[in-house]
Amino acid sequence: MVKNPKTYDLDALLNQFPLEERIYRFRCVEAWAMVIPWIGFPMRHLMAAVEPMSSARYVRFTSFYDPQICPGPAYGFAANLPWPYVEGLTLDEMANELAFFAVGVYGRTLPKQHGAPIRMVVPWKYGFKGGKAIVKIEFVEQQPATYWNTLAPNEYGFEANVDPAVPHPRWSQAKERLVGESTDLFNWETQPTVLYNGYGNYVAHLYS
Repeated sequence: MVKNPKTYDLDALLNQFPLEERIYRFRCVEAWAMVIPWIGFPMRHLMAAVEPMSSARYVRFTSFYDPQICPGPAYGFAANLPWPYVEGLTLDEMANELAFFAVGVYGRTLPKQHGAPIRMVVPWKYGFKGGKAIVKIEFVEQQPATYWNTLAPNEYGFEANVDPAVPHPRWSQAKERLVGESTDLFNWETQPTVLYNGYGNYVAHLYS
C-alpha cells in the first residue's frame, strides 16, 4: 500500500539516505540492558520515499530466510516455527523520530550477527521488536502476525513497549541488569526499569 514501490540494494540505501550515529539504550525482554551506538537513518526517510497510502495502518518487516542457504531453522523442532522472522509497527510508530534503520554499529558496518545488512532499532520497545536482516518492508491495512507474538502471545505482545509495571509471565520487569557494569556474570548491577526505556517524552503520545 504505497504510491512509489521501490527495490533497493545496500549501496542504494547507503547513498540515498544520509547516515548518522545514534546512541540508544537497548532493553531486552529478559531484563538486561546496555547502551549501543548505531549507525543508520530514521525510518521516516524511507516512508517519505515510498509514500504509504492513506489506507495503510501498519508496516511489516520480513527477515531473510532461505533454507538452501541457511538450513539450520529447517530441521528438528525449529522446522515447526513460523519462519521467516516477521516484525511489525504501526505507521505512527515508524514515523516517530526515534525509529531507526541501522546499517552499522560501533563505528563499523553491521555484522551478520547484529542483523546485516539492515535492521530495525526501536529503542522504547523490548529488543525482540528489532527485526534483523530485513529483506522486505510492506505497508498493510491489518496488524501483521509477528514471530514472537505468534509463538507466545501471553509473553510477547505486539506492542512490546518497555513497561516496569507489566511483568513477563516468568519474571519481573521492574529492574534490569546492566551489561558491562561488572565482570561477574552472576552479579551484575541492577537498576529500576524506566517506562518506555526512558524515551517517554518522545513516544508516550503514541499510546492511550
